[in-house]
Amino acid sequence: MIKRKLGNSGFEVSALGLGTWAIGGGEWWGDSDEEASIQTIHEAIQAGITLIDTAPAYGFGKSEEVIGKAIQNKRDQVVLSTKCGLWWHDERGAEFFEQSGHVVKRCLEADTIKRELELSLKRLGTDYIDIYFTHWQSVEPYKTPIEETMNCLMDLKRQGLIKAIGASNVTPEHIEEYLRYGELDVIQEKYSMLDRKIEQTLRPTCAKNKIDIMTYSSLEQGLLTGKIGMDYVVDPKEARAGIPWYEPSKRAQVLALLESWNGLTKRYQCSCAQLVIAWTMAQPNISYVLCGARKPHHIKDTAYAAQINLSQEDIDRMTKGIREIGA
Repeated sequence: MIKRKLGNSGFEVSALGLGTWAIGGGEWWGDSDEEASIQTIHEAIQAGITLIDTAPAYGFGKSEEVIGKAIQNKRDQVVLSTKCGLWWHDERGAEFFEQSGHVVKRCLEADTIKRELELSLKRLGTDYIDIYFTHWQSVEPYKTPIEETMNCLMDLKRQGLIKAIGASNVTPEHIEEYLRYGELDVIQEKYSMLDRKIEQTLRPTCAKNKIDIMTYSSLEQGLLTGKIGMDYVVDPKEARAGIPWYEPSKRAQVLALLESWNGLTKRYQCSCAQLVIAWTMAQPNISYVLCGARKPHHIKDTAYAAQINLSQEDIDRMTKGIREIGA
């Protein structure tokens, strides 16, 4: 497994990471089998994946709890990434969404961050977090100055409670302000071959400031695996509902594109999903790619993608096809 040094943190992280949003289950993902999820985490570790990413909002603590059970006696084998900033414990914050009886708000005040970290440490069964992200940035009418947020995070880092600081769902302006008040090692952003906005916005800012990029939703919630056909019906409540590429006309374009790469999957002896992940990992300034899984064979298959070394000619061919469908 390829490993890369994370920002200025001093520790290495597997280039491929296990995303655990689905492990949290809930309305977005439906019921999740806890034992299968634990086995999936064990399979990831066995495959050389050290990065495990989660958040309190994934199942309102469920994802973190499952990870905590899975890494008992394995803490030194993993790099734990979790988050703060989505708050449902009192009335503070700007309302973001409502689910499972919780009104979730964006809040990045110092005392809410400290409380969130305390709860995450307990659920994960650890006394420190390797990478601590602000999950979503605060907004009006409850906007917390980044100075206050970063001062808190730097203090937690000095205490040894977190090792590296990350920010998710940001703008270039957010990044510049974070850097004004402390050390930002990594950002986590949505990025796939169908959603490449950060190439023109965040990627130049990160390259200039030597900040790593960690991607999520790089398989577009399964669409880029080639296994979701035209007969799949999107439930309005599920996570896929907000993805425009699931619309029938666009989905047909994507499936045709994936089929055109059958020769490449044969050449590299890989699945469509593995080919897509390999392309994503080969993009400039993309340091880490998160892939979701909650069944052992899914993450085992995914891990093989890190061994695929695409030629520049094939990368260019894939990129050309992506552009032709308007992505």
